[in-house]
Amino acid sequence: MVPTPQPSPIDHAPASARPDWENHLVLHRNRLPARARFATYPDETSAQAGASSLWELSLNGIWAFQYAATPVEAALDYAAEQFDAAAWDHLPVPSNWQMHGYGHPHYTNVEYPFVIDPPHVPSENPTGSYRHHFFVPATWIGRRLILRFDGVDSAFEVSINGHAVGFSKGSRMPAEFDVALYLRPGQNLLAVRVYQWSDGSYLEDQDMWWLSGIFRDVTLLAAPSVALWDMKVSPGLHADVRAASLHVEAFVTTEADAQGSYQLELQLFDADTRHLPGVAAHVVVVADGQPSVAAGLTAEVDAPRLWSADDPYLYTMRLTLRNECGDVIAVVPQRIGFRSVEIKGPQLFVNGRAIKLRGVNRHEHHPDLGRALPRATMLEDVLLMKRHNINTVRTSHYPPHPHFLDLCDTYGLYVIDEADLECHGLTYARQPFFLSSDPAWCAAYVDRMTRMVERDKNHACVIMWSLGNESGFGANHEAMAAWCREHHPGFLIHYEGDAHGKVSDVISQMYTNVPNVVAFGAGTDDVGEEPQGKPRVYRAEYANKPFFLCEYAHAMGNGPGGLKDYWDAFWHYERLLGGCVWEWLDHGIRTTAADGCVSFAYGGDFGDEPNDGNFVCDGLLFPDRTPSPGLIEYKKVLEPVYADALELDADGAHVRLHNRYDFISLDHLHASWQLTEDGIVLTAGDIAVPQVAPGASASIAVPLTPLISTPGALYHLTLRFTLRHATSWAAAGHEIAFAQCELPLTVPVTSRTERPAADAVTFRTERPAADAVTFQDNKSQLCIQAGAMNLSFDKARGMLDSWNYAGYQLLVAGPRLSFWRATIDNEARGGGARILDEWRAHFLHRMQHRVQ
Repeated sequence: MVPTPQPSPIDHAPASARPDWENHLVLHRNRLPARARFATYPDETSAQAGASSLWELSLNGIWAFQYAATPVEAALDYAAEQFDAAAWDHLPVPSNWQMHGYGHPHYTNVEYPFVIDPPHVPSENPTGSYRHHFFVPATWIGRRLILRFDGVDSAFEVSINGHAVGFSKGSRMPAEFDVALYLRPGQNLLAVRVYQWSDGSYLEDQDMWWLSGIFRDVTLLAAPSVALWDMKVSPGLHADVRAASLHVEAFVTTEADAQGSYQLELQLFDADTRHLPGVAAHVVVVADGQPSVAAGLTAEVDAPRLWSADDPYLYTMRLTLRNECGDVIAVVPQRIGFRSVEIKGPQLFVNGRAIKLRGVNRHEHHPDLGRALPRATMLEDVLLMKRHNINTVRTSHYPPHPHFLDLCDTYGLYVIDEADLECHGLTYARQPFFLSSDPAWCAAYVDRMTRMVERDKNHACVIMWSLGNESGFGANHEAMAAWCREHHPGFLIHYEGDAHGKVSDVISQMYTNVPNVVAFGAGTDDVGEEPQGKPRVYRAEYANKPFFLCEYAHAMGNGPGGLKDYWDAFWHYERLLGGCVWEWLDHGIRTTAADGCVSFAYGGDFGDEPNDGNFVCDGLLFPDRTPSPGLIEYKKVLEPVYADALELDADGAHVRLHNRYDFISLDHLHASWQLTEDGIVLTAGDIAVPQVAPGASASIAVPLTPLISTPGALYHLTLRFTLRHATSWAAAGHEIAFAQCELPLTVPVTSRTERPAADAVTFRTERPAADAVTFQDNKSQLCIQAGAMNLSFDKARGMLDSWNYAGYQLLVAGPRLSFWRATIDNEARGGGARILDEWRAHFLHRMQHRVQ
């Protein structure tokens, strides 16, 4: 059978305990232990093909559904086989029921939409009841049968064929149940009841829409009675990164009456599915009636190609389980990347090289489907990030759908995997964030860390585990970190709330201003303020920890701003690790008015109170995933090719290129150039890009042919760097970076048709002689004439009031000085309103002009 389910604290609770959905001591009933996610195949051929396993049955589809305003009003015997659900509605699974007209979406940033009284939740707790019939092959009976839910918001109970199976909380992590005893060959009934609010909701107060239901995949898994249950893969890259000791800690489950010896074999295949014959290991597993047997395998790998965001090379490891006769029982493929992640001094190193994290914070959202993201949408996100020079994703503020991490492995993105934990609304409590130090809630905190790490521990893309977001800092966070270090030593931990780095391996903050970031980078000052406004003190424990802005550059409205200032600091100081822009996507919900007009709704548009308005629309992408100008700017700031140090001589222009990639040379790029006069292309060409190593620089020459320049014209040299060959994420010719500079090309000639000999033409910086300037000063006006241009200044008001050129009036009204402008959202709402109040306190809105 499967491993024994984890014991639930309810075993020690009194009989009069509250309902499961508002009892923080009940984390689950009969949920199986957390484990890594992988697929099991019946043979090596199907495992190599990479298609869905024949031992996996998707239960996604259209389910019968009933919505009730409270648990009391939900159908009492909904799980019974004889229950008549013919009058029920139908709802797709996965989905959020609010996106289909049941209840309404509700947006808050910080506030809970209910009274703070944990673990209690409102009696008016919307409840969704689901029923779904599915077919089980007769050949599956007698096997291990596991029912897996990848995400259900916020608490749910499960029944099969009228029998209660289990209960779980923790919305954005998988819950698995052993259902072999309840299934039969042929048709079966799965019944699920979901509660919108639970005590877990107090830990899921992320800045996003409150949406409910079975919003991720539901799958039935079948496996032999003796099979691989879990594994932990350690790439074991050596310090010199030239070899690795691949180690696998495997756990094989057996039936209680299983006896005999089984052999577990390890093989390794490259990205082209070529078998590496020198890399192999095997171990004998003896079934002696124990439910789980641990086995270790180690194989030496010479000169592995390394995985990084720049070059995400993946191998496939295959574990094959055979019986005593050598017959294949089960095969498990696992993609792996050979890479190391460590902190040395104040820098983060991947594969022995210090890197910068050029990141974004990503919520899961779709304008029509809520948090039930199609795989095509996940791929779209990854491709857009890669095409805009982003290399890091913080999964704010919960673990993403597991397929997203598969994509990050494949295409190359570093991931800060964040636990499904935020109790931001407790900032309004009498004792802010008190749950984070309450021992009675410790198990709930650690449970969220455990399930994330165990699920995602074998992903090459994950470089740090985050303890959650905006939940203060307390003993329960320390317990989360302690569990991780005990069970997975060497994994790096992040948490912004740990201001002094007590358990976090990086010093992380949000929205720290550039001068403070620079001061921290220089090692001369702390960042931010101590509690109760105490003065900042630079702490010794910061000396050997990188500084990371997990949120910065708020991308709302016409934001983000200040990107170049931040990145000038990040590039300059080695201890500054980089940062993640808040955030990736506007969470607008597409709506269609009666007149057919389509718009994107935000907080308050559904009658949701309290709400935080359009604060949910603060991304680099618009809700339909169209890039905003902010994303285009971010791409420019993050360019891995930086051009500067322009020099001119008789041979042309010389430009120095800096390679800001961490692991690859620049020779995979193609360079082209254009010389323009007032925006019109005069000449263009191509340049070979030299093999500039990561972090190095080199000069390239642009062979500008001497030419006659027009007096007063503007000349610009533009360089563009594009992909020489197609990659997995962009076609050949995709632009990675560009640079543009103005050239001082001027020679005093009267006509562009009068071209002197080539050897007489030079690049010159002198401007042609200007027209004579005359002026007339009278009592009320100052009039100036220069050739065909006439200007008039109003002396009484101190402003330009007329600008005429060759008889054409160019000016409607002159410019006036103002210290007031329209406020942006962050200045007029919430805590930002103090900025607007300060402006008014200094009467900036009432300033008058005075001429001196």
